[in-house]
Order: sequence, then C-alpha cells, then structure tokens
Amino acid sequence: MRCCVCLFQQSLQCSPSKMAAGESNSRSSCLNLSNSGPLGNAQPSNSAHSSPASNGGSMGAAGGINRSAGNSNPQSGPENGGGAESAVRSTPSAQNPPRQPVGQSGATSGAASNMTATSSSSSSSASTASADASAAVPSLPSSPASVLVYREPVYNWQATKSTVKERFALAVGSAVFDAMFNGGMATTSTEIELPDVEPAAFLALLKFLYSDEVQIGPETVMTTLYTAKKYAVPALEAHCVEFLKKNLRADNAFMLLTQARLFDEPQLASLCLENIDKNTADALAAEGFTDIDLDTLMAVLERDTLGVREVRLFVAAVRWADAEAQRQQLQPTPENKRRVLGKALSLIRFPLMTIEEFAAGPAQSGILTDREVVSLFLHFTVNPKPHVEFIDRPRCCLRGKECSITRFSQVESRWGYSGTSDRIRFSVNRRIFVVGFGLYGSIHGPTDYQVNIQIIHTDSNTVLGQNDTGFSCDGTASTFRVMFKEPVEILPSVNYIACATLKGPDSHYGTKGMRKVTHEAPATGTKTCFTFCYAAGNNNGTSVEDGQIPEVIFYT
Repeated sequence: MRCCVCLFQQSLQCSPSKMAAGESNSRSSCLNLSNSGPLGNAQPSNSAHSSPASNGGSMGAAGGINRSAGNSNPQSGPENGGGAESAVRSTPSAQNPPRQPVGQSGATSGAASNMTATSSSSSSSASTASADASAAVPSLPSSPASVLVYREPVYNWQATKSTVKERFALAVGSAVFDAMFNGGMATTSTEIELPDVEPAAFLALLKFLYSDEVQIGPETVMTTLYTAKKYAVPALEAHCVEFLKKNLRADNAFMLLTQARLFDEPQLASLCLENIDKNTADALAAEGFTDIDLDTLMAVLERDTLGVREVRLFVAAVRWADAEAQRQQLQPTPENKRRVLGKALSLIRFPLMTIEEFAAGPAQSGILTDREVVSLFLHFTVNPKPHVEFIDRPRCCLRGKECSITRFSQVESRWGYSGTSDRIRFSVNRRIFVVGFGLYGSIHGPTDYQVNIQIIHTDSNTVLGQNDTGFSCDGTASTFRVMFKEPVEILPSVNYIACATLKGPDSHYGTKGMRKVTHEAPATGTKTCFTFCYAAGNNNGTSVEDGQIPEVIFYT
C-alpha cells in the first residue's frame, strides 16, 4: 500500500514546492493537506521577504508569483502553460463574482514575469473566461513540458511567517520534509507518493508532529518506527523503541531482534539478545523463531551466553532449516537443510553434547557428513581427544555469584568404592544451572581420584551433563570440587539424579542428611529449595541420610 501527500499551497511565492497544473487530487490513498484543513499546510517562503497580494504588489527580489491570500484549490488549463512546474492561475466564471482586487506589475525579470492570480468561487473552465479576465491577467510565457527549478534555501524561513498556521507545516518537525519542500531541489509536484509507507503509520507520524500525540500499538509499532526513521523524527523513534522494550518477551524476542537489526537499533537488539540468553529454550520454541533470517540465526548461535543444552540448539536449527528450505522452494532433505544452514552449522558446538545426545540426534540426522560423525564419536570416546572442526568452548550462561548447598550436617570415615555409582535424586523450586558437585576425599592423606559425574533426567533416563575427570584431595574432611564441562539446566519441579562414580581409596562420607535444603541469596533474598529423595537401584549405599555427593554447586 502507498501513501500520497497532496499539497495545495497557499501562495506560490510562499511555497517552495509549486503546484502541478491539471494534477488530479482524487486518489483515495492520498493525505489531503489543504490550506483550509486543520493541519494548516502553509509553506515557508524561499525569498527573504514575502509580499502580500494587493494592488500595486510588486515582485520579490528574485522574481516571484503573487496571488491573493485565501485561495481555494485552483484549477488550471492548458493555456496556463501546462507542465507541473508552470505557474497556476484560475479563470473567473462568466458572472465575474466579487474578488479581491489585484494589480499588475509592469516589470519582468528575464523569463519570469510578474503575474498575479486569483481564486474563482467555482471551478470555471478556460473556455468560459471573459475578455476582461484575459485583460486583467497577462498571458503566460511558453514553458517547456518539464522544468526543474533550483532555488537557494533560505536561512530562518520561519521568521517570514506571521502565524502559527503558516509555521506549523510538515517541514517544522522533519528535516526530510524540510528538504523535500524547502530545499534547493524541492519537489514541484502537487502530489507526493510515499509507496513504502503504510497509511496508519504515516497518520501516526502526522499526529505526533502536529499534536505530540503518540499513537502506537502492537500492530503498527514496526511500520511507525520505519516511517519515523525514514523521515528523521528521532523523538517518535524513541517512543517506538521504548514501546518495544516494554513489550519484549521470550516469545517475541527473535522477531524483535530481526527488526532491531534491520532498523539499526543496537540498544533494542542488545535487550533482545539478553532476553534470549536468559530464556533460550522458550525463545527457541516460539513460533517466530523459524521466520528469522540467516544472519540473525548466526548472531545468536555464536554467543557464549545461551542458557540451553547444545542438542536443543541443534534441534532448533534443524527446525529453522526446514522452514528456510520451504521459503526457498527446496525439498526439506538433509542435503538442502545443510545447504540453507551454511556457516550456521559450524556454530553448533557438537563436542559439548553427551555421546548419548549426539548418537540419538545429530549422528542420525543426515546433515553431518560421515567424516564429521566419525571424528565426533572419536572425540567423545578416546583420549587424547582428536581435533574436530566444531567449537568445543563451553557456553557460559551464568550470571551473578556461584552458590552451593550442603546436604549433610556431619562427616564420618570409611566409604568404599567398587565401581558402583553413588546416586541421589533431587528437584528444585526454581530454574538453576548446576556446574558441579563437591565430593569427599581420602581418609588416608593426599590422594588422586578418577571420577565420572553425571546429571540424569529421571523420567527419560537421559544424561543431561557429564564429565570424565579427576581430582586431588589433601586427606581432610573437606569437599573437593568436580565440575561439568558446561552448566546443566535444571528446571523447577522436575526430578533429576546426581551421579558420581569414583575410583580410589576409601573416603570420608556424610551423615545426618537433610531431605530439604534451602539457599537464600544474600542480596535479593531469593530462595532456592532443594528436595532430596532416594534414587531407585544400586546407589553404593548413598541415600538421603548418608553417603557421597554432599554438595551441589550452581548458579541461579
């Protein structure tokens, strides 16, 4: 849809954009800014002084065209010189209704004659003009069909306007409109087409310029923002951006990020990315995610602060590739999905997945080559790990301070290991990220242990995070930190199993365990409540009351 602005100026000398003779003003998509309307479309003068239409009125310093004040929309015919740039005059009707007297000037300057024109009370045609009327108005010189008139822009043209109505034109609020109407290359057409502006957005712009009224809604905010940027109205831009900030949510963060990048709004884009970092899973699940462009997808995948498992990023990227293939009218085959993903595929950090996650998803997707699948399986299973073509740097989605809880109130000696895992089931009341466990060490002095730690989703028996590593202890009853490769997202009211398989001598162990342990953040008072339960199966004796895994290290 397009908008047009029909400009019926009050005075050709006062108006830097001259009226087009014979131009139709009947388009339904035009915004009619007539001089009798509420917007007062009186245009500024391009001469140093404006001369009122009166008997004996003379031409300005540069040679101008004077008309009587209060003209209605004039009609012009072929005898007026044709062309959009020709001067406009109205021919009185046969009855010669009363009109304001206008004198003639006897001077001319080059090709420009000093002419006066009056407004008729009806739309008379040139064929009904009387001889007196012809004598009253000198004939116009012939002009070419198209003339581009260059006028020097005048400094402080507003000083030449005596009324608010004259000064309160479009050019007051927009540098683009000022250049369009008053600049040296100002348009000479009576009708200006705005093909890429929605009428509702342009109306919102006009209301803001003339009344400071901000009319923004969810359906119009993006088109209004575009219009405000196009016509250089930064105050309205700021209102649009503020509206978007207040309505930013996980389910629209990707859509707004795309628009913020398109409209070069870095502050809004930054807020969208922060929202995606904090609510990655919800943002990826939103309907608008598959509508983003490839550059936006890559901008998100390359971030180190996304709070989601890597396998879920892969699943989301495949979903986007399916939609993009359809947009490009391609069959959603694995080959085409890889093609549309392009460099975005290399931004997915496959080495951060567990071997189970990789085997169940990416390895069977057909998107990776056989060589890539083999190299990643080797990366998961052998030491030293071979080089892979994908990033293995953990994503750090952590904010604030590290927290920890201890579930035992007393420490005892001699807990043995025979290859069986110590396990305990737990749940929390709010979303957290577990980064590691605190484990007990040897009762025989300084010792090294080999250990595998895991967090398992109880219902699906899926390993969400793991690490094969080791730790050194000093023989005391303290706990020793063993960390995951990357944070493991723990959702509220979901059951998980903390698992540790140790190889080493007998260690200390905890007793007088607590079923519920609450951590309260000192700064905010936010409480994170852990509930521990017995994990079914062989747990090497670990339970709520006794055993290993005394400490959980996490971020909120």
